[in-house]
Amino acid sequence: MAFKSVLPRRSNTVTTNTTTATRTSTTTSTGEEDAIPDSDYKDTTNLLVERLQAWKHVCGNLEDYVATTMKVQKSHAKELEKVFKTVSEPIKEEHHFDQGATGVAGLFESLRRNTQGLAEAHADAENRLKTSVVPILENLHTEIKTKAKELGGGAIKHGKEVTKSRAVTQKHIELLGQYAATFETSKSRLDAAHDPYILSRGVTYRLGRQVADENLHFQEILTIQNSFPAFEKHIVETIQRAMNEFFQCMTAQTDHHRNMYSNIVNHAQEIGVDFEWNNFFKRNDATLLDPNAPQRDLATIKYANQDHHATKPLVEGILDRKSRAMLKGYTGGYFAVTPAGYLHGFKENDDTRHEPVPDISLYLPECTIGGFNDLKFSVKGKDLSGGKVGNTFHMTSEYNFKARTKNDLEQWQAVLTNPSSWSGSGSAVASPGGSQITSPVSPISPAATMPNAGESSTAGAAAVGTTEKAATTETPAAGEKPATETAPAPAPAPAGESAPATEPLPTTTTTTGTEGTTTKPTGQEGVVSVPTAEKK
Repeated sequence: MAFKSVLPRRSNTVTTNTTTATRTSTTTSTGEEDAIPDSDYKDTTNLLVERLQAWKHVCGNLEDYVATTMKVQKSHAKELEKVFKTVSEPIKEEHHFDQGATGVAGLFESLRRNTQGLAEAHADAENRLKTSVVPILENLHTEIKTKAKELGGGAIKHGKEVTKSRAVTQKHIELLGQYAATFETSKSRLDAAHDPYILSRGVTYRLGRQVADENLHFQEILTIQNSFPAFEKHIVETIQRAMNEFFQCMTAQTDHHRNMYSNIVNHAQEIGVDFEWNNFFKRNDATLLDPNAPQRDLATIKYANQDHHATKPLVEGILDRKSRAMLKGYTGGYFAVTPAGYLHGFKENDDTRHEPVPDISLYLPECTIGGFNDLKFSVKGKDLSGGKVGNTFHMTSEYNFKARTKNDLEQWQAVLTNPSSWSGSGSAVASPGGSQITSPVSPISPAATMPNAGESSTAGAAAVGTTEKAATTETPAAGEKPATETAPAPAPAPAGESAPATEPLPTTTTTTGTEGTTTKPTGQEGVVSVPTAEKK
């Protein structure tokens, strides 16, 4: 929040209304905190600024008092009335001080009472006051102004940073809520960047930055607040020293004058160095910061849709992805399959130091999945991580992955071969016949991962060895045209029968000759493909 308190010059200062606030807490009874707390410590900053204004007025009043006394030394009793006028009005922000006889308010009451009893003054006291008392109070006034400038400038700057961080976090939380609702109600595909899983991680990242700014702002104000006792001790000691010098100047006066000023300085000396601060802290305990208050913890913060099922990955973990560069081999990364139907890949699983932007995003209902063998599998499709404009120019590519352990491969295979869990927001894929089917991919049949019965071990090994290829093309005979690969439509099931649920979708090779077209099934196994509409 922006802080608008600005310290006016002493000559133009006006009475400031009291600001009383109740300390608020963003921690609930269960230990959870709001993502955007109500407290911005503005009341604390304003109170401390007002506190310095009060001390500045105290110092200013004392300076006026001494300066006027110097003039009074020339005009004697007649001019003493001017001295009384400087302290006839209550101290500005008088509520900041204890109203007893032993505090600052008691000191000014003593000044009023004893000044009225002064009748005469000596001219030689003017020069002594000018050289011994006034410089002390002027230096103190300058120190108070510097302290107030330090408080106002730093608090306003960091307060704006906290406000900006909270606005960014709130905007991202609202964006998460918008697309989480879209996921529940809309049948259209979500953009990769608007995947609730990605948006949730983005909220976590922004909350981390916001909490860091809030804690820094809190710590800065607390540090300034903790410095007040020592600073006010210095103020009181300086006032005591100034008043003692003032007393020494007045000792040359008559016994009557000496008695009057002795009473004034006695009141100043009786003020404990921490008396005013301790009483001030007790009166304003609800507004001042609690030094023992715990700092905000990201782990205890809850926000809307944080636990929405669309933000929880179906499977996640470390996989090795084969680099397109032939010599680099496999590179490790962090991957996750989301309920929205995306396979996202990241360089690392860290939402606090970097923005969680995927390096790769594959929309599984539009991909071909297969090749589960020897800890490896492949996904063929378009990388959608570049946004709408970049996606237009992306080509379909085959991505090869490798799990670290057999158990990891089984977990990924269980999710990737279960389209109902990641089919996205009401997504449906066109079947070869033109109708809509509910499963965007075909499950893997037992025959896709092992040789058929009756085949030789050599044939079985050859079949397994082809699982990582997208298709196999036979070399055409001499005089024939090159073969082209097509994905044939599956044959319709006989009347009264349904196609086996475990039947794999074969990839075939079509060789076109001069006398017709010959279609041959390939030996590829272990491939899950997404059927596409049959070309007319």
